[in-house]
Amino acid sequence: MDEIRFKIAEAARMAGVSPSTLRLWESQDLIQPIRTPTGQRVYDRSLVDRLKQIAWLRSEKGLNPAAIRETLRGLPADADEDGSENEDDASDIRPGTRMRRLRREAGKTLENVAQATGVSVSQLSTFERTSQGLSFTALHEVARHLGTTLASLSGQEEGQGGESLIRDGRWASWPTTSSGVAVQVLAEGRNLMECNRFQLAPGASSEGAYQHEGEEFIHMLSGSLEIILDGDKFFELNAGDSFYFESRRPHSWRNISSGETVLIWINTPATF
Repeated sequence: MDEIRFKIAEAARMAGVSPSTLRLWESQDLIQPIRTPTGQRVYDRSLVDRLKQIAWLRSEKGLNPAAIRETLRGLPADADEDGSENEDDASDIRPGTRMRRLRREAGKTLENVAQATGVSVSQLSTFERTSQGLSFTALHEVARHLGTTLASLSGQEEGQGGESLIRDGRWASWPTTSSGVAVQVLAEGRNLMECNRFQLAPGASSEGAYQHEGEEFIHMLSGSLEIILDGDKFFELNAGDSFYFESRRPHSWRNISSGETVLIWINTPATF
């Protein structure tokens, strides 16, 4: 059982909204937090998953509170592990569907993946259904366990590579998975380098540290980013700054500016 509890400010940050928004959603009967004996609001992982779903339905789908309540009620129950429900559509290329397909092909249950990665069953189930609700850190852990990468789950590696000309503003985008994080592809196909443009909303973060093989290069276009390496080395990057590090070092990041942060992020080899 996942016993981690988050205070309202932490839960709001993870969902990409303000604490006052969470109070509003509570009054609209979209979410009911856990109450401590002293009356303090706290949120477990499953409630944070729901907050991220609400944020996505509001921002990406433009739904009002009544429509969000109805949509959340209509979300299907977890599929039976024998695949009798929620059968994959081969034409469905959403990250959650790709992940479910890989998990089933590997003969793993949600519980197997949860035990191996530390990501809760409820989070995994939500992501497979909606492609929402997993942080970059959790996505990395699950992708690595399933023998794939975030880029592959998001469809970036489709195509043969080679020449790739993308005109200004015509970038393909990863499907939105983490609140406040938009990733645009700057070089399409299976390449040795993964070249992406990140747009981070205020407060957007990796929600924890992750690591993998390879090397990384960041060039800041606007805003401010904090990079933490090895858990105790802090670097503040501002517009015009560049930063290189080895991907095997545990790293996390967050937008520390009051506005949007935009940067170029290159990984090599293709392990992101």
